[in-house]
Amino acid sequence: MKILPRATLAAILTCACAQAEDADSAGPADVDPPPTRAHGPGTAFVVGAGRPYPDVAEESHLRAVRQLTFEGENAEAYFSFDGTRLTYQRTPPEGGCDRIYTLDLVSGNHEPVSSGVGRTTCSYFYPDGERILYSSTHLADEACPAPPDYSRGYVWPIDEGYDIFATDGAGELVRLTDTPGYDAEATISPRGDRVVFTSLRDGDLELYSMALDGSDVRRLTHRPGYDGGAFHSPDGSKVVWRAHYPESEEELADYRGLLADGLIRPSRLELWVADADGSNARQLTENGAANFGPYWHPSGEWIVFSSNMHDPRGRDFELYGIRLDGSGLERVTFSEGFDGFPVFSHDGRFLVWGSNRNPAHEGNTNVFIAEWVG
Repeated sequence: MKILPRATLAAILTCACAQAEDADSAGPADVDPPPTRAHGPGTAFVVGAGRPYPDVAEESHLRAVRQLTFEGENAEAYFSFDGTRLTYQRTPPEGGCDRIYTLDLVSGNHEPVSSGVGRTTCSYFYPDGERILYSSTHLADEACPAPPDYSRGYVWPIDEGYDIFATDGAGELVRLTDTPGYDAEATISPRGDRVVFTSLRDGDLELYSMALDGSDVRRLTHRPGYDGGAFHSPDGSKVVWRAHYPESEEELADYRGLLADGLIRPSRLELWVADADGSNARQLTENGAANFGPYWHPSGEWIVFSSNMHDPRGRDFELYGIRLDGSGLERVTFSEGFDGFPVFSHDGRFLVWGSNRNPAHEGNTNVFIAEWVG
């Protein structure tokens, strides 16, 4: 795979589609007539991807649910700007590295984006609907990174081989970050002008912002601890993210010791909101649970996220909504197991998320889509 210089990205105007590959594909001939209708800018189309899934009575905000993937581990699905496609990451049931795919919501076709070399994560469409942003470890090692050592408790790996790339659709990549250490968790503002991401470049896991071609990098956070999983508000004026800030010297020492070994402990993550430049930061949740995957409703007035706050054992994650002042907390999903990575379409008519419901095998996580009510 050829890596283009960063400056080349600004000159890329078109891209060819990747060769199609059958990855949990369920074409229109394989499913019931799709009842769901979506609208992107200037478009109207019928969602033919996946299969209908029974609505859950308690989930009053979700209607006409459809299951979009069926085997392996599938998560972090994000809409294209016109709402007609998704990017997502997938680990096949036989194992191996996570790989980036796109899903056409009209035809149900799944297409690979990344090569399958190294581990990939956090894919996002550019406004043009052709280029895709994602993070990958393939330059550091073609093999999958080793799983973390759980002898120190439940931890997440922070693989130093991650860098952020952009596709051009013709088998070439533009490398956007080239600093030592972890660069990942990148998302593009709904305005289509900035990328927010997490980096270890200054010795701690902080949030940064950059232009779409990787230039004009600005640091947003400056507090010891983990800052990650950030998203811009619909108007681009704010960011929301998950964070863990050690509150004692002992906790700070534990955090730094784990980080030195490429690990973090995600058992306590609170949500924070700030202006897009990192100023005026304030805490949104304060429940001592693992809160993550915060995503803005297109109104910009409230946020949907995943949390295990209701489960004393900390194993069951559900979706919740909360207003920007911390009021109006409401549970959205009621399905045993994991529900996370909620994302609204740009017009707010649809929610897509990852869930353990209807598993084909143990640990199976799939992508679901539903019409949003209310």
